[in-house]
Amino acid sequence: MEKKYIFLACVCIGSFCLSGCSSGFEDDDRSNSGTDVEVSEASEEDYVENSVFTEAVYIHFSGSSASVVNNVGGVSVSQSGAAVTVSSTAKEVEYILSGTTTEGSFKLYSDYKCKLLLNGVNITSASGPAINIQSGKRMFVVLEEGSDNYLTDSSSYSYSSEDQKAAFFSEGQLLFSGNGSLTVKGNYKHAVCSDDYIFIREGVRIAVTGTVKDGFHCNDHFLMEGGTLEICSSDEGICCEKGSVVIHDGDITIETNGTSAKGIKGVGNVTINGGEIRITASGSGSSEGIESKNILTINGGLIEVHAYDDGLNASKAININGGTIYSYSAHNDGIDSNGTLSISGGLVIACGTTQPEDGIDCDNHTFAITGGTVLGVGGGTSTPTASVCTQPSVIYGGSGTSGDLLHIAADDGTGVLTFRLPRSYSQMTVLYSGPALKAGQSYTLCSGGTSAGGTDYCGYITDNTYSGGTTLHTFTLSSLVTQVGSTSGGGGGNPGGGRPGSGW
Repeated sequence: MEKKYIFLACVCIGSFCLSGCSSGFEDDDRSNSGTDVEVSEASEEDYVENSVFTEAVYIHFSGSSASVVNNVGGVSVSQSGAAVTVSSTAKEVEYILSGTTTEGSFKLYSDYKCKLLLNGVNITSASGPAINIQSGKRMFVVLEEGSDNYLTDSSSYSYSSEDQKAAFFSEGQLLFSGNGSLTVKGNYKHAVCSDDYIFIREGVRIAVTGTVKDGFHCNDHFLMEGGTLEICSSDEGICCEKGSVVIHDGDITIETNGTSAKGIKGVGNVTINGGEIRITASGSGSSEGIESKNILTINGGLIEVHAYDDGLNASKAININGGTIYSYSAHNDGIDSNGTLSISGGLVIACGTTQPEDGIDCDNHTFAITGGTVLGVGGGTSTPTASVCTQPSVIYGGSGTSGDLLHIAADDGTGVLTFRLPRSYSQMTVLYSGPALKAGQSYTLCSGGTSAGGTDYCGYITDNTYSGGTTLHTFTLSSLVTQVGSTSGGGGGNPGGGRPGSGW
């Protein structure tokens, strides 16, 4: 098995270190909680196959009761009808849940990490979480192959001094694996919540059919290696309060409809290395697709966002090194960095609304384009910083009608860009950069016309035949940033006080 590693930010005061600056791994009787955790990979301890579970407790729910088979020393079970509470001082214990109840729950206190096998269980709670793990240890949640599992909490909780805020709640780490499915409905607050971190592995299928707050909520970090998540939430789809959000692979579909809800929100960095992510954030206010309160990095994958507010947003920087990205905003910027912005690879299509909003916005901060294909359409745009760019860009200002084609062709007739406008603009600013643009070469910009054949991805058409159309401008790329027509820098202006096309 390929080894995975965890990297911890070290916080020291004098000779006293707060966050495990040596191995960073927990012993069986210690939690791994902490703050300022920056994670890029899982640790070996996060894989269930690297742990041994020699004892088993079986719990089968049936209507208003539950049957329990427990022959494990150090494990005690109490129950009231179908509400089952387990207290354990034993190591290497696996809890196997099955059956159906409309007025039950499973609650666990454990001094050690354990395994929870969901084997066709359907729990609807009448007074709190469906599953409530009051243990700050690793919880290996395994979805039995081929099984379908369901968890629903109550809309109000019985008073408790203990923290409990989700249909599936855990004080410790939630580590999901297996080839079954889990469907969760959060009627009180979140659907799935860990006060530590959440890890999703390949094969896992989890659907959040609705939740009052977040679909997945964690304190330290959210890590996904694969699997499938389908989330319908009133607030954040995935929310991490302190650490990083890292997605290596998998399929994620998120629909949020609450005011100011985000599809994916990380207070720390958000990093996407692969997978397919589709987000619809249709609520009002500042409902955004993906937001990082620090740095958003995209290295690969397919990302499609339709948002009320910004499609992609970060407080400090956005770095795009690869992937296929379509980001559409109904009322703001397609891509909005409140700090620097760099694009070195991939296909990036960003559609903002009309003035004063932008297709791509990074205020007056450095905007570097060194590779990839970049297309931004909006009322305005931030201007690439020519001194740090290595790939030419052209900025066109004019007007456009929804459904019309924009086409750029080289002077030999070779097509460079064909794009179908997603909305109408009385004042439109288009930013385009791609490897087909060559310094010193002349081009023709057309609108209207028709396109035949090829591949159409969200209006970006390749390998096609373009014909007809009205010539708007002819231009020569005399510098790394060339302006055509009358443009507007809605949120970006011209970094350094220069002028587009001047080669500053």
